[in-house]
Amino acid sequence: MDTPQPSGTTKRRITLDLDRPLLTWGARPTVTIDGVGHPAQWGTGTWAVADDGSTRIGVSCFNRLWRFGAASSTVGDADGFAYRSGLLPLGAGRLTARRTTD
Repeated sequence: MDTPQPSGTTKRRITLDLDRPLLTWGARPTVTIDGVGHPAQWGTGTWAVADDGSTRIGVSCFNRLWRFGAASSTVGDADGFAYRSGLLPLGAGRLTARRTTD
């Protein structure tokens, strides 16, 4: 069994911009990294991912009644992602990759 590495040893981090939908009805975002869910907040945050770019990232919104706005993508060469849910708390969302150039 592999032992987990201590915090701060991951070399690659991505930025994730989570835009709040207009009609949230108390909805909160959830970020999934390789199928493991992490609670998140609206706004911009950074997340640790694997260096090889094979990490699958997903975002969805939930409130006390249902889950909506699910979107997912593979990290690849992207340095960050922007998430937008639909205008109404129904259907899928969009997760758009961004690549910064130096």
